[in-house]
Amino acid sequence: MASPQIDNDARAQSLARAIASDIQLYNKQKIEEGLTNDTFFATLDEEIKEGRDLFRSRVTPDIYRKNFFDRAIVDRVIKPMAALKTSIW
Repeated sequence: MASPQIDNDARAQSLARAIASDIQLYNKQKIEEGLTNDTFFATLDEEIKEGRDLFRSRVTPDIYRKNFFDRAIVDRVIKPMAALKTSIW
């Protein structure tokens, strides 16, 4: 039996952060390459789509529209790379 969809902001944010953290953990080289070459979203297109699809499948449509997943990508994948030498910042 499938687990019920998340309809709580805090739980949805936690799930989004966990998915984004996994993307960061398993794709460090691709993340550095994407940020260095200003191709982040193209370089990680598959990983981000997969994570977004997983998030969408686990939360209600109202929760999905709050962009928790996109914010988690910024907070957990992009911001930790702030010291990286790149022309995008």
